[in-house]
Amino acid sequence: MIDTKEETLSSFLYHVKKIASNENKNIFFSVTKEIAPVNLLNVFDHFDHKNTNRYYWSNHQQDFCLLGIGTAKEMVCQNGEVETVRSKWHKLLEEAVEYNPFSYAGTGITAASGMAFDPTRPESSEWSNYAPAMLTIPRFMLAYTEGRYFLTMNDYIDEHTLIANVLETAESFEQELYTPVFTKDQVPQRVTGKKVLKPEEWKELVQKAVEEIKSGQAKKIVLAREIQLTLNKQAHIGNMLRRLLRTQPNSYVFAYEAGDDCFIGATPERLVLVEDQHILSTCLAGTAPRGKTMDEDEDLANDLLRDEKNLEEHDYVVQMIKDSIASYCVDIHIPEAPVIYPLQNLQHLYTPVKATLKEPYDVFDLIKNLHPTPALGGVPRQKALKFIRENEFMDRGWYGAPVGWLDSSRHSEFAVAIRSGLVHNDEVNLFAGCGVMRDSDPEMEFEETKVKFLPMLNVLEDNDGSY
Repeated sequence: MIDTKEETLSSFLYHVKKIASNENKNIFFSVTKEIAPVNLLNVFDHFDHKNTNRYYWSNHQQDFCLLGIGTAKEMVCQNGEVETVRSKWHKLLEEAVEYNPFSYAGTGITAASGMAFDPTRPESSEWSNYAPAMLTIPRFMLAYTEGRYFLTMNDYIDEHTLIANVLETAESFEQELYTPVFTKDQVPQRVTGKKVLKPEEWKELVQKAVEEIKSGQAKKIVLAREIQLTLNKQAHIGNMLRRLLRTQPNSYVFAYEAGDDCFIGATPERLVLVEDQHILSTCLAGTAPRGKTMDEDEDLANDLLRDEKNLEEHDYVVQMIKDSIASYCVDIHIPEAPVIYPLQNLQHLYTPVKATLKEPYDVFDLIKNLHPTPALGGVPRQKALKFIRENEFMDRGWYGAPVGWLDSSRHSEFAVAIRSGLVHNDEVNLFAGCGVMRDSDPEMEFEETKVKFLPMLNVLEDNDGSY
């Protein structure tokens, strides 16, 4: 355990200040310590309405969680180019001074990150707070990993910085983590208004995509749609996260605040996990509902495992991931057949892909080549994206795109941001999509998207089946 005596942290900070004075510039610093167990969602609530952005991430096993409070550094890339994001990240790491005696993921300099599904598409006003690509390093980052809790403080120091003030800020924040959160009885959160955007036009678009596929222009095109809801009060993001964690096991739960907005969701789909040189990507495509009984559930799963349309759709994703990582990885291992991945409302075909990353490649190379997978874009990728760009009614923003985190020790994990919504005060936009194939039926695809809205609809405490 790190020695957290004040003089140890103080000597580190004075060392950073000396560097800043010698080089006559601001120096970005990061210091990590182990702390006593703390309820991360209570801390999330504590900083509600405090004019500071928050970030939350929980992996699909809920044994790794991150909570970011405030912003120490934000790196924005307006063109969405992964190379630009990588350059800014590595430049920061080269210049930063870090004190982190731990080797755990999520300790040290750790950034939250998200990207637009299609950075070439003009951005709508609803996504104005979310750049085509962003890396946000919180002022304070809490990490829960392997049963232990860590706190990282990130900030800048220059020759005029009063170290006593920095120490006081760090001590005050740590004490605040354990402050009881008192909440008065609140009016239950309810949906008071709802609007399904262009349902009939969307079905016509599905048919248009089918015709595009039958004419040989594409093999698969993924189409998304949107519903808009109004709440009776400003959304309580912390409670929504609690309900997502409870109702969506086996999913990645995230919230990424930017200004007055929050992008929140519970996605079952990992894009890529990187642990030093070892990577894990997952293929999640092909969908069926859950049964009302164990026998019905098993029958639906067996039908899914035999369904030619879903197996073909799944195989597109498997082959694309294999081809996308081939130049960057060795020892690629892919099982011969998919298995069932169960969620509360849905079950999917699932295939894990494991490999070893070659030097000098990193997670940015993988994101650049993996996104968008056929599960969110289509096949072939560019033709499907062109159709989506020219025909889809909505701006997907960060929906269906990579969202996740990365740290200075080459740990990272990104998921595909499906089963998600964009919250603005008392307004919520929810997104869902489906893969259109040669034999797709518009009514059935519409029904499939209705089921995919459920994970987010259920945490809004309203679902009358009219979506």
